[in-house]
Amino acid sequence: MKLNYKRTVLIGFAFLSICAFWQFYDNEIPKILKYNFNLGETATGAIMALDNVFALFLLPFFGALSDKTNTKLGKRIPYILTGTIMAVVFLTVLIQFARPSGNLAFFIIVLLLLLISMGIYRSPAVSLMPDLTPAPLRSAGNAIINLMGALGGVFTLVMTILLVKASDDPAKTNYSPLMFSIVLLMAVSILILVLSIKENAIKKQIEKEGGLGSFGEQIEKENSENNAGDKLPKDVFRSLCFLLLSVAFWYMAYNAVTTAYTRYVEEVWQLHDGSYATTLLIATVAAVLSYIPIGFVSSKIGRKKTILGGVVIMTICYIVAAFMPHYSSSINIFFALIGIGWAAINVNSYPMVVEMSKSGDIGKYTGTYYTFSMAAQVFTPILSGILLEYVSYRTLFPYAVFFSCLAFCTMMMVKHGDVKPPKKDSILENFDVDD
Repeated sequence: MKLNYKRTVLIGFAFLSICAFWQFYDNEIPKILKYNFNLGETATGAIMALDNVFALFLLPFFGALSDKTNTKLGKRIPYILTGTIMAVVFLTVLIQFARPSGNLAFFIIVLLLLLISMGIYRSPAVSLMPDLTPAPLRSAGNAIINLMGALGGVFTLVMTILLVKASDDPAKTNYSPLMFSIVLLMAVSILILVLSIKENAIKKQIEKEGGLGSFGEQIEKENSENNAGDKLPKDVFRSLCFLLLSVAFWYMAYNAVTTAYTRYVEEVWQLHDGSYATTLLIATVAAVLSYIPIGFVSSKIGRKKTILGGVVIMTICYIVAAFMPHYSSSINIFFALIGIGWAAINVNSYPMVVEMSKSGDIGKYTGTYYTFSMAAQVFTPILSGILLEYVSYRTLFPYAVFFSCLAFCTMMMVKHGDVKPPKKDSILENFDVDD
């Protein structure tokens, strides 16, 4: 049984469109709120946290709803198609009409509708790959999906560099070319998906070949042998709690930087064009390229040490950035290291949660992992925004240093789940990280 690479790439266009949008959202919406509507950092942070608040209930709701759906287009594609069409419409309205209007209420209403549109199809889009991939091949399939998502983010960063021009007044920055490029990418991506992926026919073919059922029976057997539903031993539960705290803390640090970086470079480093995107692009590419080396390092020294190393690398880079008086191309080096450190964390943290939950219910603890990571991303834009507004923009990187240090301390208390992962069967599987 071999992975159908062409089909998996085509499925990955849905995740590519999602990541292209979120790259734009995280980079540009905070600047629009600040410079077009004169919102303070606290209010901007609160609005930027809405996507994560919505994610807490929209993603599981539409994921479960799509499980029960049965149409001629399949279970997932109707939601992907509907959500994308709505997102394209509301993104266009947001940039072309709501932003120039100067009416904050109008802008926020359209923004909320846009976030709901994206929430409709993220879970179905991510679920489409395991639906249409034989279970033993899903690790490699997920790797392709992650790479497609990375390409979506890279597309937006490259288009930002090419299409967003410097302006003396940030409120007059012309986002239309960038917005239209993203809208076009989203529309073309989903058109390719809908025309090339016949969900019902593919699923019937895989089920006929036994690619879904046989492995599902194996997983069910393993869960029963692991006493699913039993309470974790006290020492394992303690480690799990410290690991989840670590997850929250490093998301508090990293998400604060990624959310506020575009405003930081303008306020502190006086950089008023799309050049900042080069730095974020380098961080993204460095993370993707580091997955294979990190997988090798983890297999040698274990997950915990690899994570701690990633936290240390990111903390040092935050410290360096905090002391930089102005923008310099050298910052690209440190953001590349931040990307590597973040990859070291992400590749290993979720597997540690799974490793510790083997004697219980894996699904329950997976949900808990997402709760901690999402909750951190809800609160950190607000908390960091308060410091940016009422203290100084210079607090951004010290804020990240503080929570990274907390993550290091709590991670040191984790005593379980640290195993040396087996060598991947193929190079591609090193890209199989949490979505």
